[in-house]
This record gives sequence, C-alpha cells and structure tokens, in this order.
Amino acid sequence: MNFLTLSIITVVKNDEKNIEKTIKSVLNQKNIKLEYIVIDGNSSDKTLAIINNYKKNINKIISENDNGIYDAMNKGIINSTGDIIAFCNSGDFFYDNSLSKVTNLFNNKDLDYVFGSVLRNYMGGNQILKYNLNPNRIFYNFDFATAHSTGFFLRRDVYKKIGYYNTKFECSADYDLYFRLIKKKYKGTVTGKKDIIGNVASGGKSSKVSFFNHILEEAKIRLHNKQNSFVVLLIIINSIIKNPLKFFKINTKYKI
Repeated sequence: MNFLTLSIITVVKNDEKNIEKTIKSVLNQKNIKLEYIVIDGNSSDKTLAIINNYKKNINKIISENDNGIYDAMNKGIINSTGDIIAFCNSGDFFYDNSLSKVTNLFNNKDLDYVFGSVLRNYMGGNQILKYNLNPNRIFYNFDFATAHSTGFFLRRDVYKKIGYYNTKFECSADYDLYFRLIKKKYKGTVTGKKDIIGNVASGGKSSKVSFFNHILEEAKIRLHNKQNSFVVLLIIINSIIKNPLKFFKINTKYKI
C-alpha cells in the first residue's frame, strides 16, 4: 500500500513546561510516514532550547515573530509537504499509535478530512470526550465536531482549494475554515468513540476571550461566508438566551 505522508505541525510560544510532552507524543508515533514541523513564536524562555534537543528528528524548525496563532499555523502549512496536514500545538498530545488509525482511514477510503475523537480539557478541571460528526449542525452551531488541534486532519490539496486560516478572525479562524469546508461539501469521517486520537489542553486562545466577543466573531464568520443575516441573528439570540449570565458579564473586553 502506498502510505500517505502525514505532516504534523506544532505551534508554540513560551511554553517550556509543556512543549517536550507534545514533541515526544508526535515522535513516538509508529507505522506512519511522518513529517514534523515546529513553529516557535520567538520564545524568550527555554522553549527553543528544548525543541533543539530533538532537532535531529524534526524536519523543520522555524523560530521567529508572528502575528498570532493562526498566522503561525498558516506558516506551518506553507512549509509542509505532506499529503495530510494536522496540528498538535504545545500542551496537546497524541496517544500512542493513534495516527496510524487516521492514515488507515485516508488510505482505505476516498476522504478529504477526518475528525478524530479527542479528550478535551476545560478550565476548572473538567474533561469531555469529543467524538462523532454532524456536518449540517455547523449551519446553526459551531460545536459540530471535535477540535482543530490533535483532532482535525485535512488533505493538502483541500487547503489549496478553500484557503488557509483567515487571520482577521483572532479566536475562531478554525470555525471559518470548517464553514468553508462543510459548505463546499467535502467528504469526511470520524474515528470511533474508543479510537481516541489526542488530548487537548485547556486554556486555548478562545478561552481567553469574553463570551460577548466570542459570539460576535462567530457571527462575523457566518456573515463572511454569506450565511443569511436573519438566520445569523436568530443564532445570536439563541446563544444569548441559553447563556444569559455569560452574555451580561461586565467584563466583555478581549483578555489576550
């Protein structure tokens, strides 16, 4: 069988505490053709030194200033060469031998993308198993799949067709990319509920943004992708009704 090459990209800045765990989880994968790229945002702590400890096994290391996480992710895509692209950002990690399950799906089926089941951690210590996929749900709720880091695998040629992450969306550019992907009816599947691919750390960029600004950006994403404005308004109203305490929280400014 002609195995596809899987490009894994890790984005990091000043995370000396967690970066080694992430790197090891990628390099310890078996039975795959792997390209590994690390994009460091010019860290000022020991992060880059730790990365360099593994440079013999990392295909490309780029350490320079960027314009945020999605700019860094785009940089990783541009510098990758694999057939399938996925992210495992610092603090997240893959479980042993999980990536071979994903490449087997791509090798045996005509797929454009795969969402892998992930354990997702939230502030306060909560952990939820995210699995399954309901593509049509994206047209009224962005909580339709698992997670972009460790859980989302997309063919390189699809990125070329639909574009990369739109950096004008500071906290939810992944949703914008998903919207384009589903709207154009690309074909995808999921790993099984028990086939857990990765573990997603808490405290990501979106968790540092107020609820108000979060739904505001989601609305902008929908309008940018030409979703009906009345439908978007209904989605916003529904979000407020379901989360009134979050919406009326006094502090609505970005905390980034």
